[in-house]
Amino acid sequence: MLTVFEIYLSIQGESTYTGRPCVFVRLAACNLRCVWCDTPYAFTGGAKMTVDEVVSRVQAFDCPLVELTGGEPLLQPGAIPLMRRLVDAGCEVLLETGGHMSIADVPHEVVRIVDVKCPGSGEADRMHWPNLDLLAPHDEVKFVVADRRDFDYAADVVERYGLDRRVRAILFSPVFGELAPAELARWILEQRRAPSWRLQLQTHKYIWDPAARGV
Repeated sequence: MLTVFEIYLSIQGESTYTGRPCVFVRLAACNLRCVWCDTPYAFTGGAKMTVDEVVSRVQAFDCPLVELTGGEPLLQPGAIPLMRRLVDAGCEVLLETGGHMSIADVPHEVVRIVDVKCPGSGEADRMHWPNLDLLAPHDEVKFVVADRRDFDYAADVVERYGLDRRVRAILFSPVFGELAPAELARWILEQRRAPSWRLQLQTHKYIWDPAARGV
């Protein structure tokens, strides 16, 4: 059984998949409390569903791209068989995870988007660092950046773990409403680093009201 907060069709707003239609499966609950979290409403609530029920709901949208998000999806053991079923059904599956839960059992076909928490989140010390050694070339790493300290922290993690050479994309996302995207863009340009470095804006917050749910 899974505790599912919502399942909906929208435009993917983050990662290298930005702009594509995507079915989001938002699982309930998270054991992190990031200062800038934009989905605290998913900490509690949700409805119990079987893997079969979730797959059926996803397939009804007739959209090949599916993302598991939260909350923290890997808190629920049922997330692993759900991803396996979705892959076997021919879906292109993304996993957005906070980085503090092991990704070792995630099916290798799934694109793992691992969020490495920076100091500004208040949860940097919760990172499960062995996850970075498990990353595959199709995976992506995200840093949500609140200030220059966060950016320098992220750049150091990229260097220490050789992420430039190991993943498809390294995403730097400004905390919405706190760090100007132009400032973060300037810091990235000053680095003159590998083409895997990308500025990421939360596109859905520019299309719809930033507080809107289910989009």
